[in-house]
Amino acid sequence: MKILIIGGVAGGASAAARMRRLNEQAEIILFERGEHISFANCGLPYYIGGVIEKRKKLFVTSKKKMENRFNIDVRNLSEVIGIDRDKKEVSVKNLETNEIYTESYDKLILSPGAQPILPRFEGIEDAPVFTLRNIPDTDKIYDYIAVNKIKSAVVIGGGFIGIEMAENLTDRGIKVDLVDMQNQVMAPFDFEMAQFLHKELIDNKVNIHLEESVSRFDGNTVITNKRQIETELIILAIGVRGETKLAVDAGLEVNRNIVVNEQLQTSDPDIYAIGDAIEVKHYVSQASTIIPLAWPANRQGRIVADHISGKEISYLGTLGTSVAKVFELTAASTGLNEKALMNTGIDYGVIYVKKNNHAGYYPNPREIDLKVIYNKKDELILGAQAIGYEGTEKRIDVIATAIRFGAKVSELAEIEVAYAPPFNSAKDLVNIAGYIGDNQLNGYEFFMWNDVEELIKNKEFILDVRTKGEFEQGSVPTSINIPIDELRGRIDEVPKDKTIYVYCEVGQRAHIAASMLMSHDYRVLNLAGGYNIYKQSNYKW
Repeated sequence: MKILIIGGVAGGASAAARMRRLNEQAEIILFERGEHISFANCGLPYYIGGVIEKRKKLFVTSKKKMENRFNIDVRNLSEVIGIDRDKKEVSVKNLETNEIYTESYDKLILSPGAQPILPRFEGIEDAPVFTLRNIPDTDKIYDYIAVNKIKSAVVIGGGFIGIEMAENLTDRGIKVDLVDMQNQVMAPFDFEMAQFLHKELIDNKVNIHLEESVSRFDGNTVITNKRQIETELIILAIGVRGETKLAVDAGLEVNRNIVVNEQLQTSDPDIYAIGDAIEVKHYVSQASTIIPLAWPANRQGRIVADHISGKEISYLGTLGTSVAKVFELTAASTGLNEKALMNTGIDYGVIYVKKNNHAGYYPNPREIDLKVIYNKKDELILGAQAIGYEGTEKRIDVIATAIRFGAKVSELAEIEVAYAPPFNSAKDLVNIAGYIGDNQLNGYEFFMWNDVEELIKNKEFILDVRTKGEFEQGSVPTSINIPIDELRGRIDEVPKDKTIYVYCEVGQRAHIAASMLMSHDYRVLNLAGGYNIYKQSNYKW
């Protein structure tokens, strides 16, 4: 069997190595347009920032190693420029000699990756604009900063690459302005969670300009719909687009990206496609989507090799589990967020938990904010987001696993997590999310941070059960303060003829107050996430 693989990096290199482990006799040829067949895409910003000091650390494997260890014919600097499906052969251009030749195949694997979106902004040709996708891009940015002694930069786009570049440029002493046309950074997070990231960026002296679109460049000036920003370096990080030209030219089915089935076969069963260039099913919604992440690409590479080798195996979809470092914060998410659910008709519930990452009595506890979303009809978990410090991504990994195995939200309480004071509390954030979910599903009522404005307008009774000192430092407008430890003795101050909207800092004391009041026949709703989420959602800079 002769297998051709177009593209290396995560998906293609994984497919090649797995294919060889399964079949020692197969002829395997890997074509890579660039010089390097496998490198750490996700590490590129950290090399520019100096966190990764040695450039060679970015290379996962080499042409020589792939050839020697796996007996794979690796042809770098070789661009596949066409596919003839009838003849089952590809046309290849040697980029060093410009020679064009053909190579036949029994099975073909497309792993062409994606390229940065580069709009045709007026003046872009004369501006110091860079994108970041591969090693040559990295070298250009790194050298440009060093040679020109760059002191200011504009990063356009608040996704993973944009945020990581903003941090790493800041760490190099470069003044950074971050521009994004949305009202928040980091699209996998809902607005109130992204607000924690906005504050972290501002606290680290990144100037963020949201709901601003770039209109044009004028030399070293970035011109948006609201301002002009003078700069010495521009990083364009507004997203990527799958490299689908080969597939389109070959007549394969392509929508936004290459269409594949559960075995990752294209509309031609002898041609497979993997990685950033394909459409996948979202594991939760089952809708077609594009999720250009490293884990799916690696997993898909292995599955394709397995299927070609005769194994009955399917790719069941992508959750989109991801994590990013934002200065001191860790931001992780999995599954669907509220934005994705709002127009689906799904009746969903939302849970917020704020808790230390380990036992409070052990030195240096740090807080984690967790949001869990679930389907009220079948109780299945739909997604989760967490922002905090050490251990944040661990909680998302646990919930991603729970989603994969069909756990109901209340069953999060049953997860037996590892506990010792330096690592956790005996009752973990994930467990508490399960308890809250169980309460919600059994009639305990909550209201949300974005309901507050309407409650104030309607002159509803909003009860703050925090201490007087906490109340004086900031509160929900029009709320009445009766500290939880005084509530029993002052219960007559709470009107019986009104619904009571109660809150504390994170929800725990308000839960005690709600239970107390409900036992006296009050109707009570607890503010989900407490004043912590309300305050953060209204953060201004």
